[in-house]
Amino acid sequence: MTGSPSATRLQEIAEDVYAYVQPDGGWCLNNAGLITAGGSPALIDTAATEARALELRKAVGDVAPRAPRYVVNTHPHGDHTFGNRFFADEAVIIAHEATRAEMELAGLHLTGLWPGVCWGDLSVELPTLTFREPITLHLGDVRAELMHLGTAHTTNDTVVWLPDQRVLFTGDVVMSGATPFCLTGSVSGSISVVERLRGLSPEIVVPGHGPVGGPELLDTTESYLRHVQRLAADGIAEGLTPLGTAREAGPTPFDHLLDSERLVPNLHRAFAEAAGAAPGHPLDIGELFSEMVDFHGGLPHCAA
Repeated sequence: MTGSPSATRLQEIAEDVYAYVQPDGGWCLNNAGLITAGGSPALIDTAATEARALELRKAVGDVAPRAPRYVVNTHPHGDHTFGNRFFADEAVIIAHEATRAEMELAGLHLTGLWPGVCWGDLSVELPTLTFREPITLHLGDVRAELMHLGTAHTTNDTVVWLPDQRVLFTGDVVMSGATPFCLTGSVSGSISVVERLRGLSPEIVVPGHGPVGGPELLDTTESYLRHVQRLAADGIAEGLTPLGTAREAGPTPFDHLLDSERLVPNLHRAFAEAAGAAPGHPLDIGELFSEMVDFHGGLPHCAA
């Protein structure tokens, strides 16, 4: 069944490099990555619930020579980090220093947004190794470059770039078949980061949610975000609010993307940036989420 742990798929995308894809890529159904080269596996992101984290651990055990020695968190959101505790006994957890701080501050807040989800026995396992400048993991013949390129999905996203394999793990900076989301990040910042990612010339792109693709995923992400900027400019000119702009938007070329209600917080970001706010400028996240729910007509479905 779509959204169930049994629907997940671990696919080899290069020698000793895997993408763990959880269909359909909607709310809290994130992807992970795995590098098994050199006998010291590295896992990129975990999963939202206990059941999904244990399913991920089983899939890793089917192809890796041992449990992951490293876990990289691409950003602080719980769907990518709540599973840390199921790997922490054997792994060093790595993230940008601001990711650690935000994880500690947020705690298990995400679970309260969807009380109907069976989250399981969760606790926040914070990164034990943090970085500011880019670092490289040497995993056998695979070089994994961990980089923070600017404010995008959050203020502290990490991408993982394998230059020899031309494989890019984007975290939620890029999604596939799902609407980009800048609730705690930036529309303009996301565009700048995507342009930098394009400059790497990746051949395989593993997004934070949805199917694995190629550089066309970067193009779709940028096109959507520029569309949001145009909508914001029109809404401002007409004296509308972000929520009013979303309601007046009508059909768009992006209506097929999952979780289209994210347009509302994205517009809030674009409105603020049009008024001169810096990327990642603090906004009332509770208000933005509440307006998104109002626009959607109820709490969006989470199949985690």
